[in-house]
Amino acid sequence: MSDLSEAARQYARQNAERFRHELIEMLRIPSLSGDPAHAGDIRRMAEWLESHMRDLGLDNVQIMPTAGHPVVYGEWLGAGPSRPTVLVYGHYDVVPALMEDGWHTDPFEPTEKDGKIYARGATDDKGQLFIHVKALESYLKTAGRAPVNVKILLEGEEEISSPNLVPFIEEHLDLLAADVCVISDSSMRSIDEPAILHSLRGMTYMEIEIHGPSDDLHSGLWGGAVHNPALALVEILGKLYNPDHTIAVPGFYDDVVPLTDEERAMIAKTDLTEEQYKSSTGVPAIWGDADYNIRERISARPTLDINGLWSGWAGPGPKTIVPAKAGAKISSRLVGNQDPHKIFELFKDYIDSLAPPTVQVELKLITTGKPALFPFDIPEMQAASRAYEKGWGAEPVFTRGGGSIPVVAEIAALMNIPVVMMGYGLDDDGLHSPNERYSIEMFERGIETAIVYLDELAQSSL
Repeated sequence: MSDLSEAARQYARQNAERFRHELIEMLRIPSLSGDPAHAGDIRRMAEWLESHMRDLGLDNVQIMPTAGHPVVYGEWLGAGPSRPTVLVYGHYDVVPALMEDGWHTDPFEPTEKDGKIYARGATDDKGQLFIHVKALESYLKTAGRAPVNVKILLEGEEEISSPNLVPFIEEHLDLLAADVCVISDSSMRSIDEPAILHSLRGMTYMEIEIHGPSDDLHSGLWGGAVHNPALALVEILGKLYNPDHTIAVPGFYDDVVPLTDEERAMIAKTDLTEEQYKSSTGVPAIWGDADYNIRERISARPTLDINGLWSGWAGPGPKTIVPAKAGAKISSRLVGNQDPHKIFELFKDYIDSLAPPTVQVELKLITTGKPALFPFDIPEMQAASRAYEKGWGAEPVFTRGGGSIPVVAEIAALMNIPVVMMGYGLDDDGLHSPNERYSIEMFERGIETAIVYLDELAQSSL
């Protein structure tokens, strides 16, 4: 480890209390991207970040407009063209939070308790993105330089599916050009088991609607001669899975990249027992493809889920009708190299083949996201592994994430660079839930690990 990074780590320790108070300032700003009433708070958060990064000595710091909420950008390129350039991505927007949701304290008045900060956005993603800002500060305020070039890109629309980020990246490819992108917006099982995600699942989200009679019908007058749309719906949905719990859509698995023995061994290190899974979820028994363990099923394999159902009468008391229509929302989590639009077409063809002539069936595509899969033996990933060992104090596990962060695949495809997902949160931080929290120790260890990562990248042959 270089003297440069040691001095930066010492600075981070000496300024830990100030760093924490600055994070609390950020968390007080209710930057809700999905609520037009908070557009002013989104702008205030962007201005806070712009001012903060400029004060730290970053160059070309600016609030950049999009068709929606703005992007905040800043850079430090003093390492020169012979050194690698790192693009740090994060998001400063948050999801809604109200006391009546079950919060014990005001979600936008951060509260410290038992070594944690309770506030909306604490772990998702203000605390984690701020780690990288503080890591760069620690270099600039000690040696006056960092070992690599750093660009910071912070968006304000991640929680509403980043509708304007891809056009922004496409328009600013030269500005954002880098050798690797680092994202901290994920978590680990426990503080002693750091994890580096090298894969995230994509998404095909659909809506199916079955139409029968033109209006709801009296079941006593018309029932028995009309194919009930609710019945037709469940008949179709019941054929989406095979008896062995694999997805029955022809061609669905054709493009799935098989798990290697090495990957399966790595995933097994973080597998869950049946009892752990039952305890965490409250289900009476596990379910799924028996050829894969629990962790593989929830992170490395594609899925199909019925997210919602509607039809007919659901109010109090009886109402004997044949409903005019029925519907369901369906999501399919995808893995590399599945294409979300191809998956939709496969579903559409299959459902069309199942549709009886007695009803009209419509399948609509609601939204998509590409899966992301990166080898974990590339230099950028191995540098991250060494950084956790030295900065965090524990050897990390490379693992696959079950969720979807569409920007990961988009950045990789548009910029032709790997994305390293160095999560500094915990699985039980309660992101998107009441009483979201962030461990102060995680925050401080994260800053030191981010400092070391820049040092390790400088010494890697990228």
